[in-house]
Amino acid sequence: MTDARTVIASLRRSHERLRALAEPLDAQAVRGPSYDDEWTIAQVLSHLGSGAEIGRLVLDAAVAGQDAPGQDAFVAVWDTWNARTPDAQAADALPADLALVEAYEALDDAQLAGLRIALGPMSLDAAGVVRLRLSEHAVHTWDVAVMLDPAATVEAGAVDLLIDGLGMIAGFAGKPTSPARIHVTTTDPDREIALDLGDAVALGPWDGTPRPARLRLPAEAFVRLVYGRLDAAHTPPVEADGVDLNLLRAAFPGF
Repeated sequence: MTDARTVIASLRRSHERLRALAEPLDAQAVRGPSYDDEWTIAQVLSHLGSGAEIGRLVLDAAVAGQDAPGQDAFVAVWDTWNARTPDAQAADALPADLALVEAYEALDDAQLAGLRIALGPMSLDAAGVVRLRLSEHAVHTWDVAVMLDPAATVEAGAVDLLIDGLGMIAGFAGKPTSPARIHVTTTDPDREIALDLGDAVALGPWDGTPRPARLRLPAEAFVRLVYGRLDAAHTPPVEADGVDLNLLRAAFPGF
């Protein structure tokens, strides 16, 4: 089991990367496109800022032993951020993001060990909660980074922590496609994964049973595939046998 402080340290590194990317941007740049077709860079930063503010509300309630705030509180946060100008969204996102990171860092060992936060039918421990934030943060940071450097990748430390949790994301984000049973092999880190496409998408550890299709690629690229960010222009060399990358892209259109 991954230690919560390891995930918090990775989230801190992701924040520092985002800060290094965002702070130098001028008014024109923050109004420019992000990798997400529907969002400018300012809107990506606003999304991370509002998410941090909501995360802090949820964390504070959990630490205090109180019920989590309801949907009305979340909507109020989103409305406030959406009403800000692009300049304000960009300026306010980093302090809000930092405040959440520092709140996680400030938890003592007993608080981390006892932390439980409900997410739908699931109850997440501290490592799970922070990993969920890290997954959003690292991928959206890439959405900004890749517009400044087409060769940008998701931060390696985050990939190490996210690769084993992709099953939940795949089940949530995957779309129906033609059936396929794929043995996925990743590098950096090395993993053997079973991926099933069809009416539903399932992803989990490979059990050694032969599969008709094989895919070999860097783990960083596989993370981006599941998050809908492996278009042809940003695909490293991969080995695909018995499966078309376009089918995989259709299964994971992004969210």
